[in-house]
Amino acid sequence: MPNIISVRERPQYSKQAIAYFQSKWATPDSMMVYEDCITSCLNAPAPLPQWYLLMEGERIIGGAGLITNDFISRGDLYPWICAVYVEEDCRGNAYSSQLLQKAKEDAKKFGFSHVYLSTDLEGFYEKYGFHYLGIGYHPWGESSRIYEADV
Repeated sequence: MPNIISVRERPQYSKQAIAYFQSKWATPDSMMVYEDCITSCLNAPAPLPQWYLLMEGERIIGGAGLITNDFISRGDLYPWICAVYVEEDCRGNAYSSQLLQKAKEDAKKFGFSHVYLSTDLEGFYEKYGFHYLGIGYHPWGESSRIYEADV
C-alpha cells in the first residue's frame, strides 16, 4: 500500500518533488514555478503551501499540492488542491482519493472548512465529494471548472 509524505515534513524529498511536478505539469516557461513554490514552502511560517508525494517504496507514483491560489480568478476561495497526478500504470486503485483526503485533512487541521480545485475534468472529482461551483479564469486566457468540497 502506498504512503503519502509531506515534503515539508520530509524536506529531503524536495528535489525529487520539484522534478516530479515539473515533469507532469510544467512547460519550459513555467519550470521555476514548481521549484520556487516547493523550495519556499519548506521554511514558510504559514501552513500553506503544502506538497505531497504518493510513494510506493522509493518510487513516486503520484502527487498533489495544497496552495492559496491555483492561478485562477477566484482569489476569494482557498485553499486549492492542485497538481493532482497518479502515474498511468497505477490508476484505477483510488490513489487520487488518498491524495485528496490528505489535503482535506490538512486543510481542516489548518482551520479551513472547504477546499477547492480547478480542472477541465467532469465526473471525476464528484466521486470524492466535490461539487461544481462555476467557471474560473486563468491569466493566460483559458478557463476551468471550479469545484468545492467540505473538509
